[in-house]
Amino acid sequence: MTANETVGRSDAPPTRRRSLLGSWDTPVTSYYLILGLTVLLVVFGLAMVLSASSVRSIAREGNAYSIFLGQAVYAVLGVVALGVTASLRPVVYRKLAWFVLVASLGLQALIFVPSLSVSALGNTNWIKIPGTSFTIQPSEIVKLALALWLAAVLARKGELLRHWGHVVVPAVPVAAVAILLVLSGHDLGTALILMLIVAGALWVAGVPVRMFALGGTAMAAGVTAMIVFQNNKNRLGRIDAWLGRDCGVGDACYQTKHGLWALGTGGWTGVGLGAGREKWHYLPEAHNDFIFAVVGEELGLQGTILMLLLFGALAWAMSRIVVRHPDPFVKIATGAIMCWIIGQALVNIGVVIGALPVIGIPLPLVSAGGSALIMTMAAMGVVLSFARDEPGAREAFAARTSVVRRSLAVVGGSVRRSRKGRSSRA
Repeated sequence: MTANETVGRSDAPPTRRRSLLGSWDTPVTSYYLILGLTVLLVVFGLAMVLSASSVRSIAREGNAYSIFLGQAVYAVLGVVALGVTASLRPVVYRKLAWFVLVASLGLQALIFVPSLSVSALGNTNWIKIPGTSFTIQPSEIVKLALALWLAAVLARKGELLRHWGHVVVPAVPVAAVAILLVLSGHDLGTALILMLIVAGALWVAGVPVRMFALGGTAMAAGVTAMIVFQNNKNRLGRIDAWLGRDCGVGDACYQTKHGLWALGTGGWTGVGLGAGREKWHYLPEAHNDFIFAVVGEELGLQGTILMLLLFGALAWAMSRIVVRHPDPFVKIATGAIMCWIIGQALVNIGVVIGALPVIGIPLPLVSAGGSALIMTMAAMGVVLSFARDEPGAREAFAARTSVVRRSLAVVGGSVRRSRKGRSSRA
């Protein structure tokens, strides 16, 4: 159900539908599901990063834990970001949408400053913090900013989105600026995820299917043109490798080949956590973009299925908010963030299994990477904020808080009476 289809229906009597969760289907179910699944994926990711990066850490630092400890610090910062974003009300995000987008695009534009930009693996999509050795990836901030801005703009239009002019302006030009800024650093993978965010926001906002299909066709044509005419040898090599060219050690297909070997070696139950062999300098980016291959090798098919189930459950939990919340802004923003995280996970897994060419994007909440992890957790905090604002959720949390306070008061009173009795006897 789209945002427009539910506008004005909040006063209608609720229909009783049987839920698969039974008595567990409460106003706070979405909140606890999203929080629990996010924590599970982050903890699972930390364990896999430790296993996948240990060999590289020893070779680089002489310490098997160096990359893992860095990722653990990012996870702590991510928890802080999640806590902050989860504590804000949805109305705050609506008011800050324009400011956050402009600020994020300004950060992304710093990749044009030679003294600040950092290039790696053919992409210039990082900036370094002056006076330190730390770098940030501003395109990760753009993802969340664009999702919130699109929700703020499209939610105000409502039924006007049935007309071409209101669909295009201002959403498409501003989104195009964000995507082109990312593409200027040759980061096609992140640009594709931004396109997914735009598509998710427009779909949940209720844009007619004919407009959606035409826009999707134009977007696909644009991506194809960039691949064919931009003369990026690294990108063309990856496409050529994906189409089945003979593979050697220095070829673009080398990474995908070893990723498939890792998955095949794992079989049903895996070779055991930490016992994988492809991470011994055979599989490039084993702790980052290809961590799903390490999961398959060490934990087997059961580990990869568990990963898919966790992301599937996360998608279902976020879709509950889209269906249940009466605010179009919340619906659209949640739908855009869901397309970002779940779409990026599917693209990453598709690359590892060879269904897609290598485009260099991490597995959300699991792969190593500071900016990606922190901003993904911040986005999950935004969704948690929306979940706390579902009909009946805020009242349920308030009731639980009052129960806890009353219980603590009873316990405190009992302790005080006990101490008073002992002192009177003395």
